[in-house]
Amino acid sequence: MTSDLIESDSSASDRIVDGQSRRIGEHIRALRRARSLTLVQLAELTGLSHPFLSQVERGHSRASMVSLEKIAGALSTSQVELLAAGAAQTREPDDRRPEVLRAGEGARGPFSSGEARLLVHGGAHAFEPLEWVGENTDLGPYFEHHEDEFLYVLGGAALLDLGGDEAEAGVLRLGPGDSAYYRGGTPHRWCSPDGSRFHLVVVKETPRTGATS
Repeated sequence: MTSDLIESDSSASDRIVDGQSRRIGEHIRALRRARSLTLVQLAELTGLSHPFLSQVERGHSRASMVSLEKIAGALSTSQVELLAAGAAQTREPDDRRPEVLRAGEGARGPFSSGEARLLVHGGAHAFEPLEWVGENTDLGPYFEHHEDEFLYVLGGAALLDLGGDEAEAGVLRLGPGDSAYYRGGTPHRWCSPDGSRFHLVVVKETPRTGATS
């Protein structure tokens, strides 16, 4: 399992990791205060330590996606939404012009045992598309959220575990061109069957106002 804390410099606890970490931390703090939660209460809800959460909110530590999933669940949002908050805001909220994201752009971050890249610029969107690359053979913990999600395999092979019985969904082997759509509330996780690289596009609904985990 990915560790709760990815340290960039353990001797520099008062140094902001980077702009993305600062923006994510500020967003987490704003959501926590909007829900009238203290850091201690958030720590109890997530199982993460109070000092660690304080460091994350100040941008002094970068949380793994497993930790962001715990934080997101406690704050009634998603880890992808928190990742999106880390992207630099380049447009006004009411700007409805088309946007283009170049290959080297997009917020990036660890996702389970792989690497994720947000495929839109920071800001409000109806859905959240991610590019995901990994080689992990360990399925790791399930992810579960209220929003529907779509997965498409660009390359390699992936095992998709939807948390059902073998007679239902079970663990599915997907290859290039295969896709899956699952409703909100469906536990899901994925890995490589043999340690070779696989490449996914994952599209998730933006969390709805008032949804709870």
